Amino acid sequence: MLERKIQGTIMRWIRNSDKALLVYGVRQAGKTFIIRECLKASGCDYVEFNLIRQPEIVDILATAGSIDDLILKLSLCTDKRIVPGSTFIFFDEIQKYKEIVTKIKFLVEDGRCRYIMSGSLLGVEIVNLKSAPVGYLQSICMYPLDFEEFLQLFNVDAGIMNMLHSAYEARTPVDELVHRKLMDIFNLYLIIGGMPAAVDKYRATGNIDDVIDEHRSIIEQYKLDFTQYEEENRKLLITHIYEMIPAELNEKNKRFMIADIRKDLRFERVSDSFTWLWKAGVALGVFNVTEPTIPLMLNQKSSLFKTFLSDVGLLTTLYGKPCKLKIVNGEKGVNNGSVYENVVAQELAAHGYPLFYYNSKKKGELDFVVEHAGRVLPIEVKSGKDYERHSALDNVLGTVQYGIDEAYVFTNENVRTRENISYLPIYMVMFLKEDPVVFGDISVDNFRF
Repeated sequence: MLERKIQGTIMRWIRNSDKALLVYGVRQAGKTFIIRECLKASGCDYVEFNLIRQPEIVDILATAGSIDDLILKLSLCTDKRIVPGSTFIFFDEIQKYKEIVTKIKFLVEDGRCRYIMSGSLLGVEIVNLKSAPVGYLQSICMYPLDFEEFLQLFNVDAGIMNMLHSAYEARTPVDELVHRKLMDIFNLYLIIGGMPAAVDKYRATGNIDDVIDEHRSIIEQYKLDFTQYEEENRKLLITHIYEMIPAELNEKNKRFMIADIRKDLRFERVSDSFTWLWKAGVALGVFNVTEPTIPLMLNQKSSLFKTFLSDVGLLTTLYGKPCKLKIVNGEKGVNNGSVYENVVAQELAAHGYPLFYYNSKKKGELDFVVEHAGRVLPIEVKSGKDYERHSALDNVLGTVQYGIDEAYVFTNENVRTRENISYLPIYMVMFLKEDPVVFGDISVDNFRF
């Protein structure tokens, strides 16, 4: 079994929390499997109810007159005993009855059982819930496998990972043999991606056609979901936008052009469709900021954005098998710009960074800007040989009032630095993570007169 980083969070919840837990995210990211594995590994006594396969559970949740009534009826739907003070109740596919999120407060207060839930397509639904159970529910988002998790397939041991991380921290070159091997594995990641079903198929068969079949199955399931959740007067609009993403990313200006949907269309008419895709996790929105200064959110211009797919393997499948073949063969003339940027967007999102880019008519465009270590960190992504040409980055670094003293350029090449710019192999994006913020002593006693 491949280890997932989210397991640590779930295990800590099992050991220490008295809240309910909600694990949400893109469909087929492996939520159900990981929750089961964590409950088993902790020796938990649990019962599982799937709201799609067991629609009667939805009726029970909706009509139960009391918690006693609910637990009694649930116990009749499982061959396991529900033991007060011991049993964990796992509700899967809760998008079929999202109101459970508003009721969880009373179940948690009752205290007889512990509750864990999972669901897909929940982003918009949770945002729209009017009675969020503040203080009673912990929510965590699960993503497809990131590159570091993907490396487990190839038995990359702790010694190599430590060496790579040390090279990242010290900005020293990686052993050239190791660097080339990591680039080969990274190219495989570009064509396989991080969807667990596709990764498992690759591990089982080593056949890229089988992986592509898995990707196509996932994409078709997404489209079926889109049509089920769209308003009647906007049928197929979300599907149309989703299908446009690969082509929009292949343009020189990767910003999504609303006019490409329809020439006379205004963003306000379709903003809900984009929000649905982003909140459901099947796409990633990267928003324009007018100034690369902290806090970036205050400079956000929400009507200007790039949209990436949630998984790079799905993207390269939509680009076609010839694209995958050129990538895995490492053909030098291939422009992997959109594919590389998609990976970086995925990694940043999985590591908890809000996604922004910067664009100015005078200074140019930066692929990404993030808040890192209390400062703005500009990021450029270069797939070609001219990775040292970055006029927009130079312009921003040269603007004194921005106060930016460091920038990253992710490339195909080994580690090197030039003044305040770090050129890093694209696979090292796996190490770009925000350190926990540590406050000093802010206890009440420290502030008394």
